Amino acid sequence: MEEAVVHSHHKYAQHFKDDSHNPYAPFRSHMDWSFARWAKMRGPGSTAVSELLSIDGLAAALGLSYTNSRELNKIIDENLPSSRPRFQREQIIVAGEAFDVYFRNIIECIKALFGDPEFTPYLLLQPERHYVDDTKKERVYFDMNTGKWWWATQKQVEATTPGATIVPVIIASDKTQLTLFRNKSAYPVYMTIGNLPKDIRRKPSRRGQILLAYLPATRLEHMTNKAARRRTLANLFHACMGRVLAPLKTAGVEGLPMASGDGLVRRNHPILAAYIGDYPEQLLVCCCKAGECPKCEVLRDDVGKDASEHPLRDLDTILAALDALDDGILAFTRACQAAGIKPVVEPFWKGLPFVDIYLAITPDILHQLYQGLVKHLVSWIKSVYGPAEIDARCRRLPPNHNVRVFINGISTLYKVTGKEHADICRILLGLVIGIPLRNGFQSQRLIRSVRALLDFLYLAQYPTHTSSTLKLLEDALQRFHENKNIFVDLGVRTHFKLPKLHSLSHYTQSIKLYGTTDNYDTQYTERLHIDFAKDAYSATNCKDEFPQMTQWLERKEKIQHHDAFIKWTIAGCPPSLHHPPPSLTTTNSTSSHLQMTKAPSVKAVTFEKLETSYGATYFRDALARYIVSRRNPSFTDTQVERESAKIYFRFSTIPVFHKMKFLIQGPSTLMDIQSVDAAHIKPASKDRRGRTIPGRFDTVLVHDGESSFIGSCGYRVAQLRAVFQLPERALGALFPSATDLPPHHLAYVEWFTPFVQQDPNSLLYRVSRSTRNGKRLASVIDAHTIRRSCHLYPDFGPVAPRDWGSNDVLDKAAFFWVNPFTDRHAYMTVN
Repeated sequence: MEEAVVHSHHKYAQHFKDDSHNPYAPFRSHMDWSFARWAKMRGPGSTAVSELLSIDGLAAALGLSYTNSRELNKIIDENLPSSRPRFQREQIIVAGEAFDVYFRNIIECIKALFGDPEFTPYLLLQPERHYVDDTKKERVYFDMNTGKWWWATQKQVEATTPGATIVPVIIASDKTQLTLFRNKSAYPVYMTIGNLPKDIRRKPSRRGQILLAYLPATRLEHMTNKAARRRTLANLFHACMGRVLAPLKTAGVEGLPMASGDGLVRRNHPILAAYIGDYPEQLLVCCCKAGECPKCEVLRDDVGKDASEHPLRDLDTILAALDALDDGILAFTRACQAAGIKPVVEPFWKGLPFVDIYLAITPDILHQLYQGLVKHLVSWIKSVYGPAEIDARCRRLPPNHNVRVFINGISTLYKVTGKEHADICRILLGLVIGIPLRNGFQSQRLIRSVRALLDFLYLAQYPTHTSSTLKLLEDALQRFHENKNIFVDLGVRTHFKLPKLHSLSHYTQSIKLYGTTDNYDTQYTERLHIDFAKDAYSATNCKDEFPQMTQWLERKEKIQHHDAFIKWTIAGCPPSLHHPPPSLTTTNSTSSHLQMTKAPSVKAVTFEKLETSYGATYFRDALARYIVSRRNPSFTDTQVERESAKIYFRFSTIPVFHKMKFLIQGPSTLMDIQSVDAAHIKPASKDRRGRTIPGRFDTVLVHDGESSFIGSCGYRVAQLRAVFQLPERALGALFPSATDLPPHHLAYVEWFTPFVQQDPNSLLYRVSRSTRNGKRLASVIDAHTIRRSCHLYPDFGPVAPRDWGSNDVLDKAAFFWVNPFTDRHAYMTVN
């Protein structure tokens, strides 16, 4: 670390020192700046803005310093400094043809990210090892600096240049369509750095990703020879990427000084760490052939055979084959063939220091799992059971905040997206339980294979992994391989030579090297296409679009940076916040996880209506028992029953709430799971046309307040019938002691049987209604003991009864399976 220099915002302020009294400079006023920000960030196209400003007297009335888009653009271009480098265009010659590539200086992009003052408090500057406890036997992985790659690279660099700060460069590339018609496409390349925590990098609003380049999106359709076309496209891609990443060759070895946002200068070594892409992109990057693994030396016939991990491709052997180009084209082609790669003249990664491209290829949750194996699994299941029964079960699942009820089934879905596949995963296991297989086959293996793949999917997306959870990940993959041949026996598959299935064997290694999969998930980079490609294209006149797209992006980035500077200036230059490292401390859940509206949904509901419309059949008795138990915690059940008969209510109506909202957090600060959950409690009603809207009474998980928040122990399923408050005027009579006062919200629930034992095949808990003498057991409980919603799969049996519906299945089915797949928190809780 070297001597501190000027803070980046102070440095930026020097451009406006002549107008230091105006925090919005170079704009005249807050209105002048706000309109400009709206026009470039949220507003319509330039023509529409110019037409708006051309309204007589509008610009003068608002006090604007510009009267059309051209004048506004001139202010931005000439008076706002660039926080990120400008694009440049170069021509790349491949096979005698010239292609335009638009790109930025990658070193300047890295400096922009590393030096952004918004990221300064959160920068990860050195590798770290985290453990579950002081014994240091079980390691923890989450951000990239907790992986082994950073440690190994740090040692390599430190061996020759001590005092280095590693900057892991993460690259992602993917073609995307720009239009629905005319088939126009773009080939964006994105970059970020592993020094930013994953929580910043995966949110586009935090601006932790930079559009690095637009590669040529040509298809070379004029080339009739397909082999020649594919070879030319591969060489074009690597030639362009080689030009874009060329500055890393020297900087990675020698390092260069970079200032963080607080002005501290370090000698940084930017090194390509990870490459994100789908399977075709991975093959293109690694120069491999279709059907092979881009990472390891597994034989084509062994792809997808088992869960064993094969050694990575030998980089030294491949580099030696690439050097054979000096011996002539024939010798080069034969050497590449012997090394198992395509004869690409100069792969972009060939000269990059400390880079093993086969190690850098990362897992792809979206395409390998959701759009890969899950898509296959759904089609296999529909082939085995037929779409009619599967769709019938879809329509009869009870509703839940996190579960989509497919009213038309799933067999009619067309061009299923990754989100839709995620919705299907939440219900898939419940659709197959109980259906007999044809030809006398037992269904156990099929259920086990479905459960194993879902386990792998959910475990692979853990935001934090330990040595134990990685073992569970490997076990899930092993279980799938042990049971997958049921689909062969049923005639659905003839083999499992699926590269996407084989890729799962590399997940554990990648997580240990680079942290959890949300560090490099393609779902986040796909989202960038909207901001950096589609929206940019929409702002052009659709002719010679790429110069316009790059200029539009540069102006937008200037506005975003200036906006951050203005907020910093107005706030009075606030000091940087500290970013303490996470720990494995258990979260102390309190009633703050429950959020209720201030006003009730219905201000006064009579006891009779609670019983008839809400189904709270034993409301009076349950409330009386709750009051006695609250006032006398030591009473036995017999004493509670005797004393509750003496309770008299001086009120006949209560305020009722129709929705509970939960803030879901992980069981520890490392398990960074934060989401919103809800449970609905609403009686049947009529719409404006007199049609009946069915009632909805969700099931929830109730916690006893004593057991751990992880695992099913201490939880019990209940169905909500009413959430209410006691009238303020009645509290004094019901609870004479102030210490006995109940929580603000109470709930009337009907109980299901406790968790006993998981089914050996589906690994689900089976529950049913808790009854006594044929009557449902019900209680009034403190609302804050309800932790979250809970979804149940009805036990349909061999055929789903056609008289059951989604709205009444909870009352008609006798048995249920507890669904752990509604979200990651539910998976960790009731698994």
